[in-house]
Amino acid sequence: MLFGAGTSSSAEADVNWWSPGARPVPDSQINVTGEPFTGTDAHGEVRGFVDAHDHLMSNEAFGGRLVCGKPFSEQGVADALKDCPEHYPDGSLALFDLITKGGDGKHDPNGWPTFKDWPAPDSLTHQQNYYAWVERAWRGGQRILVNDLVTNGVICSVSPFKDRGCDEMTSIRLQAKKTYELQDYVDRMYGGPGKGWFRIVTDATQARQVVEQGKLAVILGVETSEPFGCKQILDIAQCGKDDIDRGLDELHKLGVRSMFLCHKFDNALCGVRFDSGTLGTAINVGQFLSTGTFWKTEKCTGPQHDNPIGNAAAREEEKLPAGVEVPAYAADAQCNTRGLTELGEYAVRGMMKRSMMLEIDHMSVKATGQAFDILESQAYPGVISSHSWMDLGWIERVYRLGGFVAQYMNGAEGFTNESKLADALRDKYKVGLGFGSDMNGLGEHALGRGTDAPTPVKYPFRSTDGGSVIDRQVTGDRTWDINVDGTAHYGMVPDWVEEVRLLGGQGVVDDLFKGAESYLDTWKATQTHKPGVNLAAGVPAAASSSEWNLFTSYAPDRAVDGDKGTRWASDWSDDQWLRVDLGSPRLISRVTLDWERAYAAEYRIEISTDGTNWRPVWSTTTGNGGLDTAEFTAVSARYVRMHGIKRGTGWGYSLHEVGVYSG
Repeated sequence: MLFGAGTSSSAEADVNWWSPGARPVPDSQINVTGEPFTGTDAHGEVRGFVDAHDHLMSNEAFGGRLVCGKPFSEQGVADALKDCPEHYPDGSLALFDLITKGGDGKHDPNGWPTFKDWPAPDSLTHQQNYYAWVERAWRGGQRILVNDLVTNGVICSVSPFKDRGCDEMTSIRLQAKKTYELQDYVDRMYGGPGKGWFRIVTDATQARQVVEQGKLAVILGVETSEPFGCKQILDIAQCGKDDIDRGLDELHKLGVRSMFLCHKFDNALCGVRFDSGTLGTAINVGQFLSTGTFWKTEKCTGPQHDNPIGNAAAREEEKLPAGVEVPAYAADAQCNTRGLTELGEYAVRGMMKRSMMLEIDHMSVKATGQAFDILESQAYPGVISSHSWMDLGWIERVYRLGGFVAQYMNGAEGFTNESKLADALRDKYKVGLGFGSDMNGLGEHALGRGTDAPTPVKYPFRSTDGGSVIDRQVTGDRTWDINVDGTAHYGMVPDWVEEVRLLGGQGVVDDLFKGAESYLDTWKATQTHKPGVNLAAGVPAAASSSEWNLFTSYAPDRAVDGDKGTRWASDWSDDQWLRVDLGSPRLISRVTLDWERAYAAEYRIEISTDGTNWRPVWSTTTGNGGLDTAEFTAVSARYVRMHGIKRGTGWGYSLHEVGVYSG
């Protein structure tokens, strides 16, 4: 790599710490002046924008020839920002662009220095994350970036152009390695290890220190379709618990702190939230090629629903075996039949054990609800929705746990409209907002609105903190203007924030600027979380009745023996109860109930100090079985009981385990 001298002397560089002593020559411009903000605000909180979902290294994924160009290169910008070989001379073989964008896929393949046709908001296969563009976003106020290591073995296997194998974990390892190499690359510009602005962090305290220094904290995540080899073929899991433990241990050692358990295809861990339209059909074909089964739908049992699949024709259907067709789906059946599997539950609990944050976007509604049940049963705050791929009806459950929500970085107007849906919730829980750029994630971005659009972005403009001046971004011969070019690459993040301010108001940007503090709060709470002590474990239990069986005991104490293979079961009638005696008055605020198939549709949690006089502290009329968590204002009680009012089945009431917790 050829470095050219910086514009400042060494003495000035100590003052202008944000300017490197040397930069590759030639290179992209940054076009931001002024000192990046540091420290905390008057309340001791950090500030800054959060991109909770980016893919810096996806050029290394999918076989290595799907996303063209690199985020950095030792040979310089001309090597980094060049098209894939098969795209020359006119893009005719840019097959993925042809599939996803339509048309004939043709484009000018030349990147540096002309950039006639790429990067562009609607081009899915060209590098958007060049390091200098990320630097511009940092200089414009971003302080946290989650780099999701991403790949898909099926997309890789069907791609005719690749220069490596398709094993997903091999790709994840390489992308992690390349991210650390990017950190080293930036450090060399600033004089050595630890001196650059791009800082990979592995705990919340370290991240807070980086943000307070005014630098960019980079967190590693994982978004892949078959993590740990956990695919399924004809509904048979191809992994086991040992694979999950080994995989989680390896990812944690690599520095990964958040991850998805399923993405695009149903796997051995969970069912997915569907894609719609032509893309949905194409992915459903991929689902069949990977698993031997198509998506299966059912009517939703609650207000949340998965995306409608649609029945649009797609070119990928040609890849199906003769006589096999993508099924048609009923419009009133929008929920995936697949939820969280037993292995998926094991993986969720394994992530909790390792203080990792669970990404619930891309999980089916059924799987998401089951994951929430597990997290809520332990009051575990490590839950993230990073790019609007979760049903919006779940937002309060995320916030109630202490989790973090980011929206997809779509057009400023659409982003603003979505943000306003949760304004009251963010105020209630006093949290900020993030965005998920999904750059290089094979998703489209906002097109330019035109220079004659109402309230265009006027250059130059000041950053949100007021300390920097941001002008049009220049790379090679191309000058980028968000009014014309949209969010074509990562350097347009500050311009997009300004567009959000103009169209949505200062309040939306203020919430975005609070994002760094909220994200770090979630991460810190995740790391410091300790499993609660179950006060009901092994205590005396009594019930209104117990089902009699010659071979198996369904006695009350079976619900507090710590064995999920046993259970208490009542007679087959309503108005039944199960009571536990804590031995002495204890402060309690949470009760968990792990129902067998015979669950309560309507029931109350009641407490007593003497075992005779009872008062309710929590109730529901919409019970649906599974794992329930009842949370209420802390109260002192010796006795706690579940009082079943109405059964959800023709059987009685049956509980595998009851837990009582102080907080």
